[in-house]
This record gives sequence, C-alpha cells and structure tokens, in this order.
Amino acid sequence: MLFPEEQELIDRIGVALTQRREKMGTAESCTGGLIAAACTSLSGSSQWFERGVVSYSNESKTELLGVPAALIGLHGSVSGEVALHMARGLLAHAPIDWALSVTGIAGPTGGSADKPIGTVWLALVHAGSPPKVWQELFPGDRHAVRTATLRAGLLALCEAVEDKDE
Repeated sequence: MLFPEEQELIDRIGVALTQRREKMGTAESCTGGLIAAACTSLSGSSQWFERGVVSYSNESKTELLGVPAALIGLHGSVSGEVALHMARGLLAHAPIDWALSVTGIAGPTGGSADKPIGTVWLALVHAGSPPKVWQELFPGDRHAVRTATLRAGLLALCEAVEDKDE
C-alpha cells in the first residue's frame, strides 16, 4: 500500500509522461521492484510505464543491463558508476524515454565502513539529456531504506519529467 505522497508523485509522473507520449522503465536492485510495482499500481499506467528489471545479482546487472563485470569489480555493485550503467543499459535495450535505476545496501547485513547500511545510489537517464546520478544515506531498517529509496526515486523522476514540460 502506498502512502498518499507516493501516490501523488505517481499520478503526476503518469500525467506528465502521458502528455508527452513518453515511457519509462526501472532497473532495480535493493528495492526488488518496489518502484515498478508502485508505478503499475495506477490504473492505465501501461500508457507510460513500459518495464521494470530486477537485477539483484551482479550477474543479472551484466547479463540484463550490460553493466561490465570489470566495472562492478572496480567500484562495487553499490556505486554511482554501476547505477548509471544500469539506467543506460535499460534505456539502450528498451523502448523507453526515461530510465530510473537504484542499487544499494538495505541491510541488515552487507554494510561496511565505506558503504554503510542505507547507502543507495540512484541514476535517472533521459534520452538526449545529461544523466542525474546521486547518492543517499537512509537511516533505519531494511523496510525504511527501501521505502526511502522508492520515494527518492519517484520524487527525482517527477521533478525531472515536470521540468521537461516547461
């Protein structure tokens, strides 16, 4: 079940993308498809939501999204470089205009001194525009980190698609 603020963001994203006849997709790791599920909770979302890829393992990031294994080896799967390649890979292989990707450490295990639990990288790519790649550090347990990632991704996407209308 979505909170009202998340539902409002999805409604706004749907209106903006439908008006421009554009579609989006997601490439998700730590959220396990939560963003795609939230988007498709809206009736009629098939007009603007094309697909979601859950690429939880490093192998799936390479096989499904074209993220070079060497890049994962160099930066780790939770990195801005990998998030950007996930989004660009989805954009290159799907009939979409917008790609939103997330990769992170939701916990309660897996954190380190360099990448503590709650570390999340997100990337938003639109064909022909500079990508947006950013890091978040969310507090709380696994559910809180995944929920905060969902909200951060939806908010960034909403702001970007509405900005494109102006």
